[in-house]
Amino acid sequence: MKFRPCIDLHQGKVKQIVGETLQPDVSGVVENFVSEHTPDYYASMYREDGLEGGHVIMLGGGNEKAAEDALRAYPGGLQIGGGIRADNAEKYLELGASHVIVTSYIFQDGKLNWDHLEAIAAKVGPERLVIDLSCKERDGKYYVVTNQWRTFSDFEVSLSGIAKLEPYCKEFLIHAVDVEGKRQGVQEKLAAQLAEWTTIPTTYAGGARSLDDLARFRDITGGRLDITIGSALDIFGGELPYREVLAYCRSLEP
Repeated sequence: MKFRPCIDLHQGKVKQIVGETLQPDVSGVVENFVSEHTPDYYASMYREDGLEGGHVIMLGGGNEKAAEDALRAYPGGLQIGGGIRADNAEKYLELGASHVIVTSYIFQDGKLNWDHLEAIAAKVGPERLVIDLSCKERDGKYYVVTNQWRTFSDFEVSLSGIAKLEPYCKEFLIHAVDVEGKRQGVQEKLAAQLAEWTTIPTTYAGGARSLDDLARFRDITGGRLDITIGSALDIFGGELPYREVLAYCRSLEP
């Protein structure tokens, strides 16, 4: 289990928001934290700490310059997502992203758009592509949600669904939308199922708030998943010390 850092960008600033509240009308967005630091500050810190595989997420428009600053500060060390399409993915790889993360481009109108998935996989190669499966629970199952996480798709995050997507990507990034940004603890059932279903590197995001949560997460996943933490970290206004998270995760390394 590795710790994967994050840089979430909203209106050109590093923020932590409750993802379900993201909408075109920014007045309704719930902000947990707005940083006084620039994106490249965090990217440089992650580089100095030797953290790899973190992600920069552009939440809406107006974040391109901020994203570029982060990628240039840590070339080859960060993935990027948010508005990534087949026609712009290569640009971000050239700017220094290690991988591109695809979300809404492949999930449209409540369905998985296979043409778009095949197009972007062909453009950058599966080895440079990460698929983001942001999902919510309904009737005991998990479904990918779209439209700023407000609309359920018909794509179930399941053993068969995961198996269909794995040939197209290098990794998965899984947002547990029901708890994302709320510091309510890890969604244990989802994490345990992902550990059983996935055979490629997979990062879980959502709800982790303490070292006890990290220990529990490792137990229920057998250490097979990586984890990212946002709002709970002290570097993003929370109470969980970033340095303690790094030390704990590194203590698990062989």
